[in-house]
Amino acid sequence: MKLAGNISKMVVTATTPVSYELPLGTERLALNDFLGKTLSLRFTQKINCLACQRSIKKSFQNGYCFPCTQKLAQNDLCILKPERCHFHLGTCREPTWGQSHCMIPHVVYLANASGIKVGITRKTQIPTRWIDQGAVTALPLFEVASRRISGLLEVAIAKMVSDKTNWRKMLSGQDDSVDLWCERERLLAKMQSELTDIRAQFGEQAIIAIETSTIERFEYPVLQYPKKISSLSFDKTDVIAGTLSGIKGQYLIFDTGVINIRKYGGYEVEITVSN
Repeated sequence: MKLAGNISKMVVTATTPVSYELPLGTERLALNDFLGKTLSLRFTQKINCLACQRSIKKSFQNGYCFPCTQKLAQNDLCILKPERCHFHLGTCREPTWGQSHCMIPHVVYLANASGIKVGITRKTQIPTRWIDQGAVTALPLFEVASRRISGLLEVAIAKMVSDKTNWRKMLSGQDDSVDLWCERERLLAKMQSELTDIRAQFGEQAIIAIETSTIERFEYPVLQYPKKISSLSFDKTDVIAGTLSGIKGQYLIFDTGVINIRKYGGYEVEITVSN
């Protein structure tokens, strides 16, 4: 079987194990079906911006042309640092986009991907965000009124736990044993002054503690985790091939190395599958 098209981040479904589909042009390739089979991914040297679709020689920020990184709100610095959201100042690049993506309920959570971490996501992106990070467990902490508030909370919590995922450890399959409920209680006890300050600024209802959540658990379609993790890149080689031994987060795990699919949004790739 041989298919070709521009790729973007894998589409996930929270089944057991997680189901993955790779967008390939107008098609979606059900990747779970190819576990244990040999895949060849050939980069055709063509890249199209994920936003404007124009042909480009180099992509930025996981799939965009440079002009789109400068004009689109989704590529502004405040997406990476939500505490710097400037919508309230009237300077958002795209106010309509900001209204529908940032001025909506967000969730602040704890997850265990490579150890405990704090993160934020739009409420509508649960559980996709957790799966994209390769989390094995996740626990919501707060529901808040906007992305900016979630960012301020994340900064406060990140003083006590990490806000990063160690992707190499995540792909090793060596999950730390983390009691998210205990961590939740520990963190809440230490951040009462920060909660009081943020509520004083945005109102009592701007932050709602989620009391009744259960710990979400995820299993990934992995036949075998790599003993040594080698990163594969289309920027270094045109062809990436090997036996597909697993999928976790946004990574394909081959017996020859691992590749972060999200990094190559807009790349045109020809995929060949054989037994």
